[in-house]
Amino acid sequence: MERMEDEKPKKKVTMYLIYCVSTAVIGSLQFGYNTGVINAPEQKLRRFFQNVSMERYGEPFSPGTNTMVWSFAVAIFSVGGMIGSFSVGAMVNKFGRRKSMLLANVLALLGGGLMGLSVLAQSFEVVIIGRLIIGVFCGLCTGLTPMYVGEITPTAVRGAFGTLHQLGVVIGILVAQIFGLEFLLGSDTLWPLLLALTILPAILQTIMLPFCPESPRYLLIVLNQEEEARKALVRLRGCEDVSDDIQEMKEEGMKMAMEKKVTIPELFRSPNYRQPIIIAIILQLSQQLSGINAVFYYSTGIFDTAGVTQPIYATIGAGVVNTVFTVVSLFLVERAGRRTLHLIGLAGMAICALLMTISLSLVKTNQSLSYLAIVAVFGFVASFEMGPGPIPWFIVAELFSQGPRPAAMAVSGFSNWTANFLVGLGFPKLEELCGPYVFIIFMVLLILFFIFTFLRVPETRGRTFDDIAQGFAASAGKSPQAPGPEAVVVGLPESKDAVPMSPTEKVPMVDLPEKP
Repeated sequence: MERMEDEKPKKKVTMYLIYCVSTAVIGSLQFGYNTGVINAPEQKLRRFFQNVSMERYGEPFSPGTNTMVWSFAVAIFSVGGMIGSFSVGAMVNKFGRRKSMLLANVLALLGGGLMGLSVLAQSFEVVIIGRLIIGVFCGLCTGLTPMYVGEITPTAVRGAFGTLHQLGVVIGILVAQIFGLEFLLGSDTLWPLLLALTILPAILQTIMLPFCPESPRYLLIVLNQEEEARKALVRLRGCEDVSDDIQEMKEEGMKMAMEKKVTIPELFRSPNYRQPIIIAIILQLSQQLSGINAVFYYSTGIFDTAGVTQPIYATIGAGVVNTVFTVVSLFLVERAGRRTLHLIGLAGMAICALLMTISLSLVKTNQSLSYLAIVAVFGFVASFEMGPGPIPWFIVAELFSQGPRPAAMAVSGFSNWTANFLVGLGFPKLEELCGPYVFIIFMVLLILFFIFTFLRVPETRGRTFDDIAQGFAASAGKSPQAPGPEAVVVGLPESKDAVPMSPTEKVPMVDLPEKP
């Protein structure tokens, strides 16, 4: 028996599972690439807008109009993201997880094609429409990828694989920064190709996806196709005995059968879902309102102040730090836990925001402080990738059972994109008004997010989806006041209808009472 226990974990991660997760994470890479790609060719795009204006109206845009068109081209991506993320729930319920990812790639081909043809069409509107369509595609990816990855991976490694979504995002940003260099694709003639390059990963994912299975949870719980779900699990787990996984899904399915379909308003009305959906939204806000986009926006200026001759390379350096620390969190997330890493990340970012404020406000009187600013930027980025970067994306999938999960992913994704849009729109003006003291605002927000996480967010490491949902249900029934994470865990055994955890569980968070 002991030997069997030792053998089981070895079968947890198979080459086929890695293939399926890698295929899904191409969507994350797309999101990162399209987020970062617009920054490098900014001046080229502005000149293109001027040329189009000259050709059409016989005079160039005024500086104010040019900035407005540029800002619109950047911000419309986030608007598309809001639309896409809000459509995830309806799309996965109708088409399933795998088919939804395939359909989303049509948008990537369309959006990338339009941006690539913008110079031939001599139309800046084509760039804007292309960015909108790509935004919708990326909004879908931010929901579809974490959901699919979370549903096909075993509980014991779900966190590590969940972090791969963020790793895909940061690699995408880094690739966009490198390809955006002047001597590669960031030149006056090649920038349309830089924007259209998103077509290639879309084609690659379209070729690879047919060899991946549909989510076994979707097959069993939504379509009631147990045999198909079993076949998919056998391939994913690399062993014939998948009865533990099937049993866990059946338990979750029985729970769903007793509930009516969960709509978005129901998430906020039901006491069982209210606490986890508030946690999901706040965690997504902690990612976007942490100031990470502001730091990337400001980094070139900080490096310039420090006397770096090529600030763009230092910014790419920050992108490398971004990627390295995402890999670090990938190895830590199953050891340290989601909640702990999120707290460490928020605390580190708050300290670095304070250091940035001090160094940037005093740099004129003491030039050597500019090096402290560089260290603070790298520390800020590293702390972000330890917790607030990867964790909000996959913990949302963990906080909800199969029934409310699509609606919850849609709401949390919409919150993330809305905050992204507001920061993108408001930060330049805020920075104009506050100067270096703008990071004090982010520091205060980070402290508030730290307090909320400490008091309200439960640890989900090593717990089944149903176990986590049961914990929230027990705490909601126990007290009208929302308890902290300890109450969620301790309250679980008090639920009379507590469903036993799956036997596949290796790290039980609580000892459930034995049934007579």
